Amino acid sequence: MELAKAVQSEQLLYKQIYHYVVNQIERKEWKTHDKLPSVRSLATQFNVHRLTVLKAYQLLKKEGKIYVKDKSGYYVQPQITKDYEYSENPIIAAYTQKNHLSEIHRAPVTYNFSQALIDPNLLPNHFFSDYVKKVFDLYPKVLATYSTVQGDEELRELLAEYFVKQFKTHLTKDHLLITSGSQQAIHLISETFIKPGDIVLFERPSYSAAIDIFQAQGARIMTVDIYENGYDLEQLENMLKQYKPRLFYTNPTFHNPTGYTISVEQRKRLVELAEQYRCLIVEDDAYHDMYYEQPPPLPIYTYDTAGTVIYVRSFCKYISPGLRVATIISQPSTMPMLLTSKSLIDNGSPLLNQKIFLHYFSSLRLHQHLEKLRIALQIRKEMMEEELAKTNWKWSSPQGGLSLWVQLPDNLSIKSLLSKSLHHSISFVPGVVCDPLKQESRWIRLSFSYENEKKLKDGMKQFVELAQRLEEENNLNR
Repeated sequence: MELAKAVQSEQLLYKQIYHYVVNQIERKEWKTHDKLPSVRSLATQFNVHRLTVLKAYQLLKKEGKIYVKDKSGYYVQPQITKDYEYSENPIIAAYTQKNHLSEIHRAPVTYNFSQALIDPNLLPNHFFSDYVKKVFDLYPKVLATYSTVQGDEELRELLAEYFVKQFKTHLTKDHLLITSGSQQAIHLISETFIKPGDIVLFERPSYSAAIDIFQAQGARIMTVDIYENGYDLEQLENMLKQYKPRLFYTNPTFHNPTGYTISVEQRKRLVELAEQYRCLIVEDDAYHDMYYEQPPPLPIYTYDTAGTVIYVRSFCKYISPGLRVATIISQPSTMPMLLTSKSLIDNGSPLLNQKIFLHYFSSLRLHQHLEKLRIALQIRKEMMEEELAKTNWKWSSPQGGLSLWVQLPDNLSIKSLLSKSLHHSISFVPGVVCDPLKQESRWIRLSFSYENEKKLKDGMKQFVELAQRLEEENNLNR
């Protein structure tokens, strides 16, 4: 048993080094014919055996990404464009080669089930002209003024009061940093706390953009499985004990992509384990208000008394994605480091966006909007499930969020399904995109929030029929 664990650990480590090198080459940090770090130095940097680095280098050499000079070392190979399966479609090629979610999102499709965004017609667009006028009346010099790096003080005071009232937690405006969306918040945290070679623990599966952000920072990604009933706490503690990760990125409320929600008991235990093993928790909470019936449990950070949790809360998706407003809640001890990173990126999020958001967020209209939005999203979720019920596919019905996590049968190729779906102007997210280890799986993510009810029904009907025809073809060819 111990030998098996050791072998598995070694496999994960060499893959992390492999992905680190590939990422450095793709980002042009290491250019054509640049010499790579020696086996010895990279082994020291990642705190692994030299044979582990050598194994990664040998795989890179086999794949034509690097070459070796006798008695000199390893160098970056000039990259030659290769023909890939489905290469006539650059989106399929990107999925096959890099799993870039952005390529799928950019597909010009009629039925978009890949984007976890809300139908713009469900957002309060017609109210915002009132708030824009109000902001210019109240702050006539708003376009001639920068925000502070930490964010508009008036907005931070309002949000601090909101969190105190909603979560019954102690908080002041000094605990908050306003960011241009949650993705920027994750990027700031990665830049502030992670250096190349640091271990970061992820749920498996997880939010693909966060995976990319931490990998770009040179993090070594380790994973803990997430299930409908939460984590295997024994597995989680073993990972914390054995690998001593710098931080654990978690999305515990209407998890993206699965829709699972971690229980109160597990949230409390997670804080205890993080304190015990000195691991920072980054809690990403993008869907907290997107519940259908019962509100979700309190965030993990509300159980934190030792400054172990950094909380990321986004409001963009259900108010106005264009405003790009999110916040980081952090202890004063870590705030100066985050502010330094923020100042180097944009020196403060746009003040106009913050003021518009401030006045809408403090209005009665927001509460009315959320109530209507929850009903509309639940209806769309049930419509998608109604079409899925005609198949033998498996999924768990979430109590919030914007997507379904669906398991397909073994005889249905996800690559082929993606190719044919895009050909028929339908998009979805293959599960491998959400896997930190980038291993093929039987899972896909279908988002029900973006299309209107008619397009949702029509598109899902076509998608299911397309998948069933493909499944029948595969059965005949066996």
